[in-house]
Amino acid sequence: MICTIEEMKSEVRSNMRGGDGDITITNYFGKDDFTANVRLCAKLTVPPGASIGSHQHNTEDEVYIVLSGQGELDDGSITSQVKAGDAILTGNGESHAIRNTGTETLEIIAVIMCYEAGR
Repeated sequence: MICTIEEMKSEVRSNMRGGDGDITITNYFGKDDFTANVRLCAKLTVPPGASIGSHQHNTEDEVYIVLSGQGELDDGSITSQVKAGDAILTGNGESHAIRNTGTETLEIIAVIMCYEAGR
């Protein structure tokens, strides 16, 4: 299955998960496109100064792959600098938040895989 850029659906979320600014979510595929239990497969676009607030992943794993830009990732216990090429895995009850600390747009691929059969 190929989903062209023209077919992808985007939405803007303000103050996502209690964060700052507007985050654009561009869905590569919807959850119903997968046979596996995937809840999200999207690009997150985070402008300079914007953030996604802290949130927990109890029954799922989320992978972030940083495509461009730089930011600060808070995993609830430590804060780390992240940049293009870095990958982050959060799950098993862990939480995370991310903020664009740079001057360029932070772009992240986000994939959420659920543990349980239900979505």
